[in-house]
Amino acid sequence: MMFDRETQVVDCRHGMGLGRGGGLAQRGTLSETGRADVIAVAMSPGRRHITKPVCELTYGMRREEIQVSVLVLSTGSGVPDTNMGSGSFGINPEEIAQINRHKVAVIHTGNIREHVVRKVKAILEEASVPAVVVCQIPVDFEDFAMAGVKTRLVKPQESDILTKGRVMEIVSGVTRGESCSREKLNELVKAVKTTMRSLENQE
Repeated sequence: MMFDRETQVVDCRHGMGLGRGGGLAQRGTLSETGRADVIAVAMSPGRRHITKPVCELTYGMRREEIQVSVLVLSTGSGVPDTNMGSGSFGINPEEIAQINRHKVAVIHTGNIREHVVRKVKAILEEASVPAVVVCQIPVDFEDFAMAGVKTRLVKPQESDILTKGRVMEIVSGVTRGESCSREKLNELVKAVKTTMRSLENQE
């Protein structure tokens, strides 16, 4: 049976969540769609890490018939290896396994360049998937390559490569905690579809 253009069944959610609040998108939760194509990775909710744009980004992709799961990390605020007042960022083996079940990861981060780069790097050090980075602050492929992250356009020196996964596309200008514009939704959809096509061409 087909409803509209394509039916998508989403299992909400893997866990009850560890954070406070009545919403479903709490930290430590996973909603899984029927086909493991794309997974949207969101930072934990907190004072500075609000997942509001992730729901809109997910809806925008699903509207364009992209199958999207959503993972909200258990410890997604702050930045690795620093003493941040807002908490500490981390990713556990179960979350890595959940990401690796999918073909593409859409990683949503924030508005501090160093944090964006280091969080994406920490995820792709273990997750061997191509990634589309969504953030507020403008970043480019060179920013990631300088940190040892493999990218589509700029490659670090072989001895400096620290990641299994690769940054394929970057969508900046998505403001944390605010509604996402139609223009940015379209840009994300294009980036994801381009990445999916590149995977198909490699097969």
